[in-house]
Order: sequence, then C-alpha cells, then structure tokens
Amino acid sequence: MPPARKRPRSYDPAKTRAAVLAQFGHVRTAVGTLTPEQLAAPTRLGDWTVRELVAHIGVALLAVDRLLDEPEPAKQDARLTDWPAAIATDAGAIADTAHRLGADHPDLDAYLADAERRLTARLDAHPSGRLLPTSAGALPLTDYVVTRAVELVVHTDDLNAALPGLDVPYDRQALATCVRLLADALAAKAPGGSTEVRVPPFAVVQCVEGPRHTRGTPPNVVETDPLTWIRLAGGRLTWTDAVASAEVSASGERADLGPYLPLLG
Repeated sequence: MPPARKRPRSYDPAKTRAAVLAQFGHVRTAVGTLTPEQLAAPTRLGDWTVRELVAHIGVALLAVDRLLDEPEPAKQDARLTDWPAAIATDAGAIADTAHRLGADHPDLDAYLADAERRLTARLDAHPSGRLLPTSAGALPLTDYVVTRAVELVVHTDDLNAALPGLDVPYDRQALATCVRLLADALAAKAPGGSTEVRVPPFAVVQCVEGPRHTRGTPPNVVETDPLTWIRLAGGRLTWTDAVASAEVSASGERADLGPYLPLLG
C-alpha cells in the first residue's frame, strides 16, 4: 500500500490516454453485442435507458473535441480535484444531451467509432499542456483526459448494473486513475489528517479535520474496494448502506465519511 498523499498527484499522459482508449474499447465491444431490448432497458440514472447511457459515454470522448474548439484560456485557474464537484452544474444539460443523442444515433457502433477517432486525432494534434475551458475552470488537456477515465469507469459500472451478466471489464490503469482522482477529491473537500482512507491497491489519502496521525496504526481508518469507493463517490451507493452491508470498514470517531459524499456533483 502506497503512503497517503501529501503533494498533488501527477498522471503520465501516455498511460492515461492508453487507459481511456482501452476502457472505451471494452465498452464498444460490449455495446456491439446488445439487442434492441437490452438497449431499451432502464438504468439507475433516472429515466435514462441503456441506449442513452451509451450515447453519454460517447460524449465523454467528444467533450475533448468540443472544448478544443473553444478559445484557449489565458491561464490555468482550476485544479484537477475541482472537477468532480463542478459537473453538478451541468446535470440538466447532460441529461438532455443524452436523450437527444440516444435518439439521433441509431447506429451506436458508428457513433462510438467516430468519438474514438476524433479523440485520437485531437490528442495527436495538441500538446498535453493546452488549456481547456472546462466546467471546473481552465485545466490542461492532460488533466482533462484524466477526468475522461473517471467518466468511463463510472459509466461502465452503470452499464454493468443495468445489464447483469454483461460484465464489461475494467482496464486496470483506468480503474486506478478513477479511484485516485476521487480519493484526492475527498481529501480536497475534507482537508485534514485525522482519518486515513484506504482503497487498496490504488490509493491512500488522509482527510477530515482533527488531530493528525503520524505514527503507528491510525485511530480513524476507512477501507473499501475500488468499485465500492467509486459507487460511494458517484452517489450510486449511500454511506449508510455500504457500512451496513460491510462493503466499507470504518473505525474511529472521525471515520464517518457520509457528510462528504457523494463527490461527483
């Protein structure tokens, strides 16, 4: 288990790009097997169908294309950990777009192939430091690609939940990237050093105000697995339910993360 974070985490642009494309490839392969009945099935995302969820997954890649068409901001004014909370402001527009794209693209494979082609071409054409005007503020392209990994992993889990037995796999690097950014976002939202949050094998962060732990076994420890952590951070699972079902281990008087979750919006 790596030590808890003390400095901003960095991400290798080549590895992040490969992870995004790998996870997207897993989704494309799975979508190609779906029947019309499966595409019309409901999801846990309000009134979205599987078709609309898949359309939104395409948007995760097309967003890079759209933002690169905007004027470049003069300077970076946001941090990567600002992004999870910022997407809440776009929730209504995101849902409207998912409904529209689901109806406008009967050939989902062609739609996803185009999204992948556009992302690859744009990443080839622009430096990783190119600034984008995201909903969180101006972020470098390399940071925004990290957020694409989060989107893809979270929505892969939504797809698997909607269609039990589909079992779309998770690229290990994409899963690690998602876990780490959401863990760091928690540490930014609840700064402090009294509680250690462990999501093995990918992340450890310290958070929550109170006495800082420096040696030995921390008095306040939270531990869970990657997918449970992603569901908690994304609002797909409540803290109370996760603790009750033993999907989360929480010990210590400052180990209640309920007040800080979810993180995505």
